[in-house]
Amino acid sequence: MTDQRELVAALRAAVRGEVDFGVTARALTTMDASNYRRVPLGVCAPRDADDVAAALAVCREHGVPVVPRGGGTSIAGQATGTGVVLDFTRHMNRLLSLDPEAGTAVVQPGLVLDRLQEAAAPHGLRFGPDPSTHSRCTLGGMIGNNSCGSHSVAWGTTADNVRTLSVITARGERLRPGPDWAGAPEGLRPLVDGELARLRTSFPDLPRRISGYAVDALLPEHRADVARSLCGSEGTLAVLTEAELTLVRAPRARALAVLAYADESGAAQAAAGLLPYRPLTVEGMAADLVPSGAGLPRGGAWLFVEAGGDTGAEARAAAEAIVRAADVVDALVVTDPARQRALWRIREDASGTATRMPGGTSRTKSGGGSEAWPGWEDCAVPPARLGAYLRDFRALLAEHGLRGTPYGHFGDGCIHVRIDFDLLTGPGVARFRRFSEELADLVVAHGGSLSGEHGDGQARAELLPRMYGAETVALFERVKGVWDPDGLLNPGMLVRPAPLDADLRFSALPREPVDVKFGYPADAGDFSAAVRRCVGVAKCRTTSVSGSAVMCPSFRATGEEEHSTRGRARLLHEMLAGEVVTDGWRSTEVRDALDLCLSCKGCRSDCPVGVDMATYKAEFLHHHYAGRRRPAAHYAMGWLPVWLRWAARTRTAGAANALASVRPLARLAKRLGGIAAEREIPRLAEETLSRWWRRRRQSATGEGRLVVLWPDTFTEHLSPSVGRAAVRVLEAAGLRVALPPTLRLPSGGRRVGDARSRSPLSLLTARRGRVCCGLTYLSTGQLDRARAVLGRTLDLLEPVLATDAPLVVLEPSCAAALRTDAPELLHDDPRAARLASRVLTFAETLETYAPDWAPPAVNRPVTGQTHCHQHAVLGDGPDRRLREAAGLTGELSGGCCGLAGNFGFERGHHGVSRACAEEQLLPAVRAAPQGAVIQADGFSCRTQLEQLGGVRGRHLAEILAEELDRRP
Repeated sequence: MTDQRELVAALRAAVRGEVDFGVTARALTTMDASNYRRVPLGVCAPRDADDVAAALAVCREHGVPVVPRGGGTSIAGQATGTGVVLDFTRHMNRLLSLDPEAGTAVVQPGLVLDRLQEAAAPHGLRFGPDPSTHSRCTLGGMIGNNSCGSHSVAWGTTADNVRTLSVITARGERLRPGPDWAGAPEGLRPLVDGELARLRTSFPDLPRRISGYAVDALLPEHRADVARSLCGSEGTLAVLTEAELTLVRAPRARALAVLAYADESGAAQAAAGLLPYRPLTVEGMAADLVPSGAGLPRGGAWLFVEAGGDTGAEARAAAEAIVRAADVVDALVVTDPARQRALWRIREDASGTATRMPGGTSRTKSGGGSEAWPGWEDCAVPPARLGAYLRDFRALLAEHGLRGTPYGHFGDGCIHVRIDFDLLTGPGVARFRRFSEELADLVVAHGGSLSGEHGDGQARAELLPRMYGAETVALFERVKGVWDPDGLLNPGMLVRPAPLDADLRFSALPREPVDVKFGYPADAGDFSAAVRRCVGVAKCRTTSVSGSAVMCPSFRATGEEEHSTRGRARLLHEMLAGEVVTDGWRSTEVRDALDLCLSCKGCRSDCPVGVDMATYKAEFLHHHYAGRRRPAAHYAMGWLPVWLRWAARTRTAGAANALASVRPLARLAKRLGGIAAEREIPRLAEETLSRWWRRRRQSATGEGRLVVLWPDTFTEHLSPSVGRAAVRVLEAAGLRVALPPTLRLPSGGRRVGDARSRSPLSLLTARRGRVCCGLTYLSTGQLDRARAVLGRTLDLLEPVLATDAPLVVLEPSCAAALRTDAPELLHDDPRAARLASRVLTFAETLETYAPDWAPPAVNRPVTGQTHCHQHAVLGDGPDRRLREAAGLTGELSGGCCGLAGNFGFERGHHGVSRACAEEQLLPAVRAAPQGAVIQADGFSCRTQLEQLGGVRGRHLAEILAEELDRRP
């Protein structure tokens, strides 16, 4: 029995990198992107090869297993283990050298693939293999799994692109494997020499044979390549510390031929016939995985066939030749790089998208459902047999009553699919095993490999005898014995494997529903199902974003797994499991991880499976602080609508501004309110939007279509100029503007009214109030208060909801709260859904209700940032079209401003808040051309720009209103 304290002390004495056996570190590494969960003892982040050797020596002395881990995106369970996890992403993540003349690069195992591609690109080079997780998977993980990617038809697998490796064995021997027996451990060559006949006859000849050890790479005719034989060994033979890789020359231009077929079988049968045209990719996917409006040619399945050339014309000609040679229903050739990237994103997100299948609800104890899982997403057959294999595969699914959506590398005969296994019940798990055994036999019957890219891990290793036979699998065990005689490296994988139906990550979750406040409609009200949405593909771990993408700003600011969406989901999973995180909703580890979540909702749209960490955070904070004192910021900023309304009612905004300008008083107020000392307290408007509206002495005047302008807290009290500008523009567009009622009238009072609503017959019994979306209560997890506020808002809005008038919400975060949070929190009140359906943004209102109105011609460049909630929940299509109609040229940046409501104001968040702003927003503003308009529709975004950038951002309504006022 290992004495954990002695182990930790020995590791800390021997290793210069971090050694962490705490709750958070262990919880973050219980799972990878597979169905499996194993709890490690702790995590060690070595700084260099000497640290790796030292950690191995300590673990060997204590008899503790070691699991090398990169990005944790493995899909077969090979990045999980019960011993010490070696995390190479923290320190051993560098590109050591790049030789453009030789076309080689030397990398450390924790280097993310995209970082290598970025360094190689200026030289016209790239690393050939490119898995869909290229933005976060590591080179060490790719070597461990022998990863491939979409370009393998042109550039092969990772093994095809490895020259030499530097490894350390479990017994501390440092070797440099390469061709001609270089770096072979003692005993390996005699073993191979005695098995030459078996090695020449027992291994299927197909491009995607990843299963088992690549012992046949040690044959004389294959140059006895020890480095190649280690590729795909899943960290079970030696620990990688360095790799010399071969780079390929990238084509100067590319064209993408999108070939449409009636169904996936037609696409599969056609794929092999395209290989003589030497394409760069032959990727296939069916309509099940393609979002509506993707712009693909008509059909039920598609091949993405990429062609390259020295010029754009040459690449296009090659793509058009492929189209002519293909027997297609329809086709499209795309040469625009941005459009190509958009199409490739559909394919790259498939591993997550396929996890949530249309039809049904999340699987529960009663069965039936839309959750689909990996485990058999990775078989490969000879490309010429792919069509026949897919037909047999579909028949087997039907026989077992299962559903799945195949996609993947059709040109290599490799199919990915997520299947709706029931992994929560005993009968469901038994069916999972039966199906796995029968599918393994089917793959072998077609001359295939159980794994075509992702490795065997725990998912398939148990079934390797069906593919190779008992004698060859015994040979694998002997190879393992030569490299790792003590069995310390990643035990349970590949040889002497754990059962494929053991250690399932779902088994630790509670079987009964968890009592929660939100309705989780996409997960049938089951919080556990919402949490297990995260399958670990780790798109949230990307270190840069492109276009308007947002997720996950806190991870990009800190680089820490616990501040990624996946990391937080893992902690919530372990909180529900109760084994590692043992104090449930009171967990300080979960609280601390969620503390830096900006509630930007970027994951809601950018995560392939729609994890909504902002909602999970609000839920957690509600339970965590139930019956306890909250942080000061929750009272100061969570109750902001109350304080601002009080200041307006007592007409003390001017006095508050004067006091806030006195630095000692401001410091005291910030200290008491939990506000960051670096922040300036925003100035209150001395005239609120509602007061200005009453001063106009009009109520819903005019003859146009009625629209109700929502006086959100920020527009009402902090930036009423935005509201005044919106009224100016909406009325110029011919619309009739009103504000919501402020009195709840008794039964029969159906007047929509405005901020001066009166009912002469019922003033004595009417209840006064202000509408509010409850955003500040939601973001601080004060969900009972949020429900009460939203309930009163629905009462006030009954006259509005009785009409067909839309609600125009100017603040994107408030619009998002009304459109999504309100109906999910008040899932038992049908009025909340009706309210959500009425919410429109400023641009949506003009596009829907004034389609013939021409905005004023601003004719200036625009810069700024699309609000994160706009991107994640509302969509910005109407805004783009309105800007274009107004002559506002240029694109807004993505990401998050970093202020994000109360987040950036809270004490302890200023550094992360500034880092988020410096990622895209502030650089975009600094690089803006002279005379550019700075657009920022959110109050937080404008405040961040003013306080950190010294510039004034304006809402789109203000930009248009200002131009209207310039007209004669």
